[in-house]
Amino acid sequence: MAAPMIDDIELKAVQTIRQETEQDYLRQRIPGLDGTLHQHMGRRSHRVTLAGFLLADSAADDLAKLQKKAAAGDEVTFTADITTALDIQHMVIEAFAAEQTIGPAGQTAYAIVLAESPPLPPPAEVSSFGGLGDFGMGDLGFDAGALGGVLSDVASQAGAVMGAVDSAISAVEQVSALANLADLGSLGNPLKPVTDALGSVAGMAPAAAKIGDAVRKLLGG
Repeated sequence: MAAPMIDDIELKAVQTIRQETEQDYLRQRIPGLDGTLHQHMGRRSHRVTLAGFLLADSAADDLAKLQKKAAAGDEVTFTADITTALDIQHMVIEAFAAEQTIGPAGQTAYAIVLAESPPLPPPAEVSSFGGLGDFGMGDLGFDAGALGGVLSDVASQAGAVMGAVDSAISAVEQVSALANLADLGSLGNPLKPVTDALGSVAGMAPAAAKIGDAVRKLLGG
């Protein structure tokens, strides 16, 4: 039996090693169903508990190394026969305890709790609509690719509409400015009915601008 290793520290005098695997289930009660439905949420991290002694000739150095690793909280590599069949790449030291017996033949005992630290999954696809393909839309009978194309077309059309709204608001504001000129404000001015009507429309410009800003935010613009 090979001695367990935490990074480059060889634990020669291990007395016990315990490995635990625990599944994570969400229990659901279904009306009319005898028993409880267990929805599998995935596996929890593998855990390993070790207890043993540090050999006298290297006890001080090994204790210092283990204490520094436990205090740092960084990921470590762990190898032992008991984890051979498990796909564990890195672990973290969740807990560490040391106990020293005082006396001529004093020994240093230790206990370590290690937990699996799996790598993060690949980053989710980023898109204007949150990457619908990542949410299992195919399981619901939707073609995520086709739906994404439709949503992209909707976004393009919405952008074109907002461009037209911006142009219309700009035109109204320009003509409205003419209504404020003194020579166009007289009763004899043939453009007065037009400018009066445009003045009413111009009053709607701020509200339309706010709506346009809200639509742009929804479209990620």
